[in-house]
Amino acid sequence: MSDGKYFSTTKKGEIHELKEELRSLEHSKKKESVKKVIAAMTVGKDVSMLFPDVVNCMQTEDLELKKLVYLYLINYAKTQPDLAIMAVNTFVKDSQDPNPLIRALAVRTMGCIRVDRITEYLCDPLQRCLKDDDPYVRKTAAVCVSKLYDINPELVEDRGFLDMLKDMLGDPNSMVVANALASLQEIQEISGKDYLNLPSATLLKLLSALNECSEWGQVSILDALAVCRVSDPRDAEKIVERVIPRLQHVNSAVVLSAVKVILRMMTFCEDGGAVSGDLIRTWGRKMAPPLVTLLSAEPEVQYVTLRSAQLIVQRRPEVLANEIKVFFCKYNDPLYVKMEKLEVMIWLVNERTVDQVLLELKEYAQEVDVDFVRRAVRAIGRCALSLENATAKCVDVLLSLIQSRVSYVVQEAVVVMKDIFRRYSGRYEGVISVLCENLNCLDEPEAKSSMIWIIGEYAERINNADELLETFLETFPEETAQVQLQLLTATVKLFLKKPTETAQKLISLVLSCATSETDNPDLRDRAFIYWRLLSTDPEVAKDVVLIAKPPISDDATALDPLLLDQLLAQVGTLAAVYHKQPESFISRQRLMVQQVDENGLGSLKSYYGLSYQEDAGVKVGRGGERGERGLLYGTDKEGGPGAAAAAAAATIATTTTAASAPAPLPAPTTAVVANLLDLDGPSPSVAAEEVMTAAAAAAA
Repeated sequence: MSDGKYFSTTKKGEIHELKEELRSLEHSKKKESVKKVIAAMTVGKDVSMLFPDVVNCMQTEDLELKKLVYLYLINYAKTQPDLAIMAVNTFVKDSQDPNPLIRALAVRTMGCIRVDRITEYLCDPLQRCLKDDDPYVRKTAAVCVSKLYDINPELVEDRGFLDMLKDMLGDPNSMVVANALASLQEIQEISGKDYLNLPSATLLKLLSALNECSEWGQVSILDALAVCRVSDPRDAEKIVERVIPRLQHVNSAVVLSAVKVILRMMTFCEDGGAVSGDLIRTWGRKMAPPLVTLLSAEPEVQYVTLRSAQLIVQRRPEVLANEIKVFFCKYNDPLYVKMEKLEVMIWLVNERTVDQVLLELKEYAQEVDVDFVRRAVRAIGRCALSLENATAKCVDVLLSLIQSRVSYVVQEAVVVMKDIFRRYSGRYEGVISVLCENLNCLDEPEAKSSMIWIIGEYAERINNADELLETFLETFPEETAQVQLQLLTATVKLFLKKPTETAQKLISLVLSCATSETDNPDLRDRAFIYWRLLSTDPEVAKDVVLIAKPPISDDATALDPLLLDQLLAQVGTLAAVYHKQPESFISRQRLMVQQVDENGLGSLKSYYGLSYQEDAGVKVGRGGERGERGLLYGTDKEGGPGAAAAAAAATIATTTTAASAPAPLPAPTTAVVANLLDLDGPSPSVAAEEVMTAAAAAAA
């Protein structure tokens, strides 16, 4: 019978029965009861009250039972720290067991139990295991060093464990090398110190271990090579030569890690200027086939590859410049893969391939998935913005899509045409008449505001511009803020360009509504500004409102160069998938470490040394060596995030203990407000009519 039977018991009195079974003298019965305890723990039941009885089962030669007990200890040691200390003698004894599996299991478990006092007993067994004859024990002990460093960094440095880890980089066993390197990387991330400044001889040893490691060991070594310092371009060449074969690996993680190393070395060699450009281009060409191969894998792997490819093409588009057809969407691609392929296509398109891309995009814009269709139409507009010589072709494609009369296609095309008019002012004005014929299709705020902008911008060339704006003004109170703001500006433009009687009525209407019938402060303030401009000097208003706009460019998805460099160093990780720094989505709060006092009472204390200020009732940093780190991973440097957290906590404490709340600011007087808005004059509607009459006479 399978072990699933252990998860199906929910009877009453089960804890008492388990306690009796754990005390049984029969080995098989005791083993069965421990399995039941682990099953109950796995499904979320509280079995911490069985801690003493489970600990008594540690004295056994049965490896399976010992693993189960150790698993229980790791989970419940934080709630029973005083009893966990009682198990230390068994850990120490097991670390000297003839069986290497038990030795490794003991040191691994001791490293996972985050109880401060246990670290004192962990040092000697860990030191022995780091020099053990069996490589399995050594590689397990290497990982344990980073866990111990997370609990007590000073102890690790004082006992020389870091030096031992560095010595293990020359171990004859490749898995020991990989684990030692991974442990050093984690310690470097925790401490912020540079422990991977490795000499050339050590780098060559790491490269030699690549061929013998497992795939995850290779990932650890490649990740370390991507961040370690290289001072000699010849070393960079050697690294690339040994890493390029990893591009053919079956594991996608190994491939992406190898790409990351090659990109880093290409940048280093370019900055140094000691390597020929032909060699760097050759390295780039060798990265393309592996990336293309990953795009035929599972959709999830494709997505990760595409997100990483977006970073690569922003820095080095020549790597995938000849592979644009690979990014054409297939009919059975998931939507999230199609979206990312579109993004890469736009980054790679050029005047040589734009015809093929436009044919693909036109076909995508006729599919049934609305989101994908919208993105395809936007992609056509981005091609027009980035390739000036191909803009006419893009506009022709957009016009053919508008003729389809599909609502969401027309609306996206209007938005795209607005961007094209912004980019190429005074060109493609023949499209405006086609857009005006499809006003009935517009029901989305962005499309409406785009069409209103076009009408206002080209009011002098549209014969019935006032009628079109009047149509939109009929629903002015019900429109969104985006549409209202655009209507206000377009009406002012119409009045300044064509100061007719109809335009005067429209401007009076929109200013009256925007100043007296709206709760939106942005809309009201802009209306008052236009009102004052028009009443003061219409020529000045023309200079302000009708000023030439700077052309826009397609850089909405471009990343900041500094952020791009950081993300390229994270290819193959979640940071490269999210396109965000790791700090923005990974919590840097340290796990709590159990500290047991002399009386055996357990208490939770943070590694950073937090205390409670009883008078204020808030938590503040104690200061001293780690006081400024606060609750976050930070450095001891002035102005770091830890210092900011400590300063904020101190501010909270000071504010909490203040004798009284600060006095409120005095309210502005009615006279001041009236003077600012001129509310003591006639009502907004009457004043607007008088102002518009005077402005029209001056403009004429």
